[in-house]
Amino acid sequence: MRMDGERESDNVEDRRGEGGGGGGFSIGGGSLGIGAVVIALVGGAIFGINPLTILGMLSGGGGSAPQTQQAPAPLPPAGDKEATFVRKVLGDTEDTWAQLFKQGGATYVNPKLVLFRGAIRTGCGQGQAAMGPFYCPADQKVYIDLDFYDTLKNQLGAPGDFAQAYVIAHEVGHHVQNLLGIADKVDQMRSRASPAQANALSVKVELQADCFAGVWANHANEARQILEQGDAEQAMNAAAKIGDDALQKSRGGAVVPESFTHGTSAQRQHWFSTGLKTGSVKACDTFGAGNL
Repeated sequence: MRMDGERESDNVEDRRGEGGGGGGFSIGGGSLGIGAVVIALVGGAIFGINPLTILGMLSGGGGSAPQTQQAPAPLPPAGDKEATFVRKVLGDTEDTWAQLFKQGGATYVNPKLVLFRGAIRTGCGQGQAAMGPFYCPADQKVYIDLDFYDTLKNQLGAPGDFAQAYVIAHEVGHHVQNLLGIADKVDQMRSRASPAQANALSVKVELQADCFAGVWANHANEARQILEQGDAEQAMNAAAKIGDDALQKSRGGAVVPESFTHGTSAQRQHWFSTGLKTGSVKACDTFGAGNL
């Protein structure tokens, strides 16, 4: 992946030196047991719709907690290669989506990306590194513990810098959904849905974010030639490794389609590839697709 000449985004907060605080989850005024937390972490495994949303559903409340006020955080230090890479990828997504929104007669609002370790308080409640990277619509921030990249490479078998970029682009895809009003509409539908229907909606949300990640890669490569040989295969491999069916098999359990929240490996590959090949936001209509 060619990122040497790319600019570094200033919309990155380095909170790795801060303590996450808090001893548990309290949503909607009530506490949830560890079993519910585990369900949320598994349901939102790896890339996801914010597991805090799942916790909100389990508690019978909304998916967001009151926003917390934090002091400004510094940028990552110079010489931090992983953080520099993240800043470059985020900057590229900013440039790409700003242009696409402009073409559509709208203004793109840049998200913040927060680096943390272990646990962190967010506008959606307390986040945990075990959730994997996640997006919080309440504060319009992407959260990532960079140790996740070691998990992606060593435990999930998805190495490569473009696989890492795909992680960020997927979460930025959730931000795009938020700006377009898709997230709000889905939350409204989910509040009236059965658990199985809510899962099906989550799958469509996640697959669309995969597709939006592909749209970013298409336009970024066309404008700045960022892709090298094998990069697309890295992302396709990562998509395969984090499909619901692959994750359930890796845990030694049965594959239960009704419990899927992110889509199968084949579906995730298909929708990322759709975005990458077409570069079209309209082609990412997972909600109108007859067959995912």
